[in-house]
Amino acid sequence: MLSILRKARLKDKELRILMLGLDNAGKTTIVKWIMGEDVNTVSPTLGFIIKTIDFDGYKLNIWDVGGQKTLRSYWRNYFEKTDALIWVVDSTDRLRVADCREELHGLLLEERLSGASLLVFANKQDVQGCMTTQELSQELRLDEIRTHRWTIFRCSAMTGQNLKEGLAWVVEDAKARLFLY
Repeated sequence: MLSILRKARLKDKELRILMLGLDNAGKTTIVKWIMGEDVNTVSPTLGFIIKTIDFDGYKLNIWDVGGQKTLRSYWRNYFEKTDALIWVVDSTDRLRVADCREELHGLLLEERLSGASLLVFANKQDVQGCMTTQELSQELRLDEIRTHRWTIFRCSAMTGQNLKEGLAWVVEDAKARLFLY
């Protein structure tokens, strides 16, 4: 029933994407790069930023929500009608990977996020000594996720590596699940 309602709602080829992750993961930098903005002037997001981009014939409304510990309890206010969740991980932050895993798996239990695609961006792959996507996949226990279609992409918010490819995956997954045409 939910998928039928989503298909009816999405006739205009519009997707609501929620971008979350711990603070300093690079969410805002990713959004700025996608929008063609200067990625060298980024400050922590205190609240949220909404950006809209036309991508491959689809209108992507990207909700970039701050990841500071004090803001995470407010994330639930942004879950409604989410088509895709982009979870951004700082691949250099080995000390907080367990926190990252707990937050992600907690989100996936949320009913209002059920059915949403999950794209994990393993950010900061341009930094020497970062965790690989295999290492992150194991640390985040991605293979245990059965409730959402997911994938992981290595990326760099500073260089743009794989950002468009990740968005393309989100759009393709949405086409397969949400659109009638």
